[in-house]
Amino acid sequence: MIPQVYKEVIDLGDGRQITLETGKLAKQAHGSVVVQMGKAMLLCTVVSSYDVSPVDFLPLTVDYREKFAAAGRYPGGFFKREARPSTEEILTMRLVDRVLRPLFPKDYHSETQVMIQLMSHDDDVMPDALAGLAASAAIQLSDFPFETPISEVRVARVEGKFIINPSRTQLDEADINLMVGASADSVAMVEGEMDEVSEEEMTEAIKFAHEAIKVQCAAQVRLAEAFGKKETREYEEEAHDEALEKKIYDAAYQKCYDIAKMALSKKERGVAFSEVKDEIKASYTEEELEENGDLISRYFGKAHKEAIRNLTLNEGVRLDGRKTTDIRPIWCEIDYLPSTHGSSIFTRGETQALATVTLGTSREANVIDLPTQQGEETFYLHYNFPPFSTGEARPLRGTSRREVGHGNLAQRALKGMIPQDCPYTVRVVSEVLESNGSSSMATVCSGTMALMDAGIKLKKPVSGIAMGLISDGDRYAVLSDILGDEDHLGDMDFKVTGTADGITACQMDIKIKGLSYEILVKALKQAREGRLHILEKLTDTIAQPNEDVKPHAPKMVTRTIPGDFIGALIGPGGKVIQELQKATDTTIVINEVDEKGEVEILGTSQEGIDAVLAKIDALLFKPQVGSVYEVKVVKMLDFGAVVEYMEAPGNEVLLHVSELAWERTENVSDVVNMGDVFDVKYFGVDSRTRKEKVSRKALLPRPPRPEGDKPRGDKRPPRKERKEN
Repeated sequence: MIPQVYKEVIDLGDGRQITLETGKLAKQAHGSVVVQMGKAMLLCTVVSSYDVSPVDFLPLTVDYREKFAAAGRYPGGFFKREARPSTEEILTMRLVDRVLRPLFPKDYHSETQVMIQLMSHDDDVMPDALAGLAASAAIQLSDFPFETPISEVRVARVEGKFIINPSRTQLDEADINLMVGASADSVAMVEGEMDEVSEEEMTEAIKFAHEAIKVQCAAQVRLAEAFGKKETREYEEEAHDEALEKKIYDAAYQKCYDIAKMALSKKERGVAFSEVKDEIKASYTEEELEENGDLISRYFGKAHKEAIRNLTLNEGVRLDGRKTTDIRPIWCEIDYLPSTHGSSIFTRGETQALATVTLGTSREANVIDLPTQQGEETFYLHYNFPPFSTGEARPLRGTSRREVGHGNLAQRALKGMIPQDCPYTVRVVSEVLESNGSSSMATVCSGTMALMDAGIKLKKPVSGIAMGLISDGDRYAVLSDILGDEDHLGDMDFKVTGTADGITACQMDIKIKGLSYEILVKALKQAREGRLHILEKLTDTIAQPNEDVKPHAPKMVTRTIPGDFIGALIGPGGKVIQELQKATDTTIVINEVDEKGEVEILGTSQEGIDAVLAKIDALLFKPQVGSVYEVKVVKMLDFGAVVEYMEAPGNEVLLHVSELAWERTENVSDVVNMGDVFDVKYFGVDSRTRKEKVSRKALLPRPPRPEGDKPRGDKRPPRKERKEN
């Protein structure tokens, strides 16, 4: 039976189209859709259990995978099979999850899975920009309780013009690269990187993206209506007791308000709030707690949240006593770790990041091998968030998605400031040692200082700040440098990084609907003031990058050689280069680029580097016909002396005995000896012997002939006599 297929087309307005299709594939999923743009095709399926999970949150899993077959390629590795998700796939998962999750009901606790797979790739289409659209479209075809359609687009600015969902080639030329997620009414997520743009330019890009998203949301609604929109499923809602809620509120609200006003430390606040909660629980019997314990905890949390939010809205005071625009105390230190190539500590309030920098050759570049992208990163940043940073003890289960996302944000913030001619592969690692709000921004700040400490000539230093928002619909407060509690209890988490001249990266998650662009611009302006304040603290600690790398850090020198000399430098079986590395204690990497050899020489000893350079100079040395060179005798033979060019050690040539002196030479040692240094003239390759010819005697004055001595030709009889004889 031929399936009924439903399609909806979205016109991007420049000749490109996005097609939504359902009814053909994966019909046992609760919702499935194929999104196509050009030759790129994404299959998204969604399934949600009809059973309620015992957890008190939405167990939502968003999974995005790029199939190598989509690009006609084989996976790498021994098993030739797709394995764990790449960093880029994880980042796409996070982008989609952050927009979807807030739109499910807070009391919906069924196991839910969104799977997005790239089934066909197009070099001119970046599929991550279609993933959010695919996820939302599939959900619209399901019976899930979901508030409203959303979509995500990438907006880039190329030569002053905004483009929706650009190609990778266009993106390489862009000065704004933003992913924006939104519903038709509200922007919910922004993440991207920029080339020091202004707050107004960034806002303009978000508005442009939002207009495109509105069109895509309308297309999803039309597709769902054509397919036959399903009735939203019924699910077991959370229990509710209004009388109990009021009782808990009356018992907890004012006490929490008073504690919040005391400006305690994170640990002290936690203890104080816990004591209030324990006191309330103590007023109930064990039977009552067993029956309503979860409700009591939930209602206490609600009163606790409202008290903290109202404190800020009513009095402009925050949990730690700061005003809305205040930045926590900052202290910084560089060169803390003696053996690293660069290090720094950045501490802001109760958040602390220790950053290290490691310098290497292109051999240490981060290789990207994906169906949609191949290449290398010569600057990358890794972020680690151990449990002790928040005073917790929990098992370590590898790098989390959160660590990948925060590290990527910091990397994007800094990478534009790494100079193009930086010869090193640079790795930054941020170890978060304490966390109470915006450890990713602390990573940016510590990373900046560590790079400068390592001697990397950053174009400009970069700082970062996390902004928050508390709003009750009528009133709002924009918070600078938010605490962890303010992130959890607030309505916005907006991270902004930049130099003194503009924004370099951002990440925003909005938890309320209808955030006005007026509030957004205010938040960006306030963020700029905070960034500049933090930047001043960084530059007070280290004003300029160090002039050179540290004595124990490797120095890097690059040299270009003709392609036909690469083999000679490597030697048979790598013998020459291996022996040279061992003798000079250096690392030598040769990359063939445009039929030339790019030679990277890495070593801590300048003498070792100079020795390698001398070897390369010797390898490239070509004497010129008619030129005079200083040579040294390195070997004595019966028929001459082997001499070495002083300006190119290792380059040797035979000085024949006949070219030592004008007088007849019986023994070579009568004229020269081992180690003698003198000048010779180069005559090129002798046509008769086919060997290079140099001469010492050509530079010596020719001795006069004895008186009466006739030239050799005069002694010969006339040609006629020779014939007769």
